[in-house]
Amino acid sequence: MGGDARGGRGALRRLAVGMAVLTTSGMLALAAPGDAQAASSLCAGRKVRTLSFSTGSVRVYKSGDWICAYTVQRNPGPQRRISVSVQARGHVPVRKTRKHARTSLPVRVYAGHRCVWVRGSVGRGSVSSGWILC
Repeated sequence: MGGDARGGRGALRRLAVGMAVLTTSGMLALAAPGDAQAASSLCAGRKVRTLSFSTGSVRVYKSGDWICAYTVQRNPGPQRRISVSVQARGHVPVRKTRKHARTSLPVRVYAGHRCVWVRGSVGRGSVSSGWILC
């Protein structure tokens, strides 16, 4: 019978610790800068490549058979034309362009086990990967 009382207090203690962890993580998420929070959630999966160039970089993520990429401006400030394009071999490229101070919109394509070609640009600077992730 003494085990039941201790088990009840242990469960309450675990619940209190869990609530404290959730509260702390929620406060940290609110304290994070908006750009950093938005940039980390643009693409799901694991980062497989970063393609750097003079005015920015393209970040490429893979989740299963899906490829996701977006372009980030190197020195955020003035709004510039930012674009990203992803093409799975044998398919047409999917491109997104916008004028923004930080990032392009993400492009997500189904690649299966095909090679992909990623392009990105910020202002006059650009990068083209060639066939990768084969």
